[in-house]
Amino acid sequence: MNNKATILRGMTRDGSARVLVINSREIVNKMFSYHKTSPTATAALGRTVTAASMIGTMLPEAGDSVTICISGDGEAGKIIAVGDYFGNVKGYIQNPLANPPKKPNGKLDVGAAVGRGTISFVKSVGTIEPQTGTIELVSGEIAEDIATYFARSEQIPTVLSLGVLVDKDYTCLAAGGVLIQLMPFPDEKTVDLIERNAVDLVNISRYFERGMSNEEIAAIAMRDIPFDVFDTLEVEYKCDCSGERMKKKIQSLGKKEVLSLLDEQQAEGKARELTAVCRFCNTEYTYSEEELLKGI
Repeated sequence: MNNKATILRGMTRDGSARVLVINSREIVNKMFSYHKTSPTATAALGRTVTAASMIGTMLPEAGDSVTICISGDGEAGKIIAVGDYFGNVKGYIQNPLANPPKKPNGKLDVGAAVGRGTISFVKSVGTIEPQTGTIELVSGEIAEDIATYFARSEQIPTVLSLGVLVDKDYTCLAAGGVLIQLMPFPDEKTVDLIERNAVDLVNISRYFERGMSNEEIAAIAMRDIPFDVFDTLEVEYKCDCSGERMKKKIQSLGKKEVLSLLDEQQAEGKARELTAVCRFCNTEYTYSEEELLKGI
């Protein structure tokens, strides 16, 4: 089994569609190591970061990013994933212990954990203002919601399959996804074949569990459709937080508010210092009063 998270990118030879395949097991396992998620929360956030990684690689240039924000009324709470141009990704789930009962067929009920609500995309591209779009959640199962977003908000017909298998010790056994998007003026025969082949992508995580390569899975998605692979990328769960950045966030509250928070710490018998925690990797940063007031 591949021990690196990788993305295959390809295109049909007639230019009708692009195809991406990701093996995201290592991304999801690193995510789990940070967030200690329940099985259902692992599946929910794992699917979201898997999608964000693929979508990130479709951005125009280095420095661009895409943020997927799922706001449902289920016990999972808010789910956020941020992907960059290189396919690196980070994610957050408000309730990492969300774990509703399984479906009657024994599968994890991600839709119940997410609930009803909205899915939003924020694309930060170049120097222009971030582009934002929001739709109502369709099922809360993540893949269908993202595909529907592309169809409705960006008018891009999309096939998306995402899967995460959780092991008995709660780590990720297998994870990955396939993303197919039609280009302008696609060939009708190619479109028909893509729709036919989509049926074989429903249980995508099982292919990765069997140790199948991205190329083999792309061949299933593109059965009877000539296509070319133009590159393969290594991607990872990567948080870009830093002590300086977190300090500036606290300082942005203003001197009066910072002093008030320090006073509260002292009133509780604690040292006059403040601690910030990165929600994407749970790294703690602690700052003294002197550090925080310098530069405000």
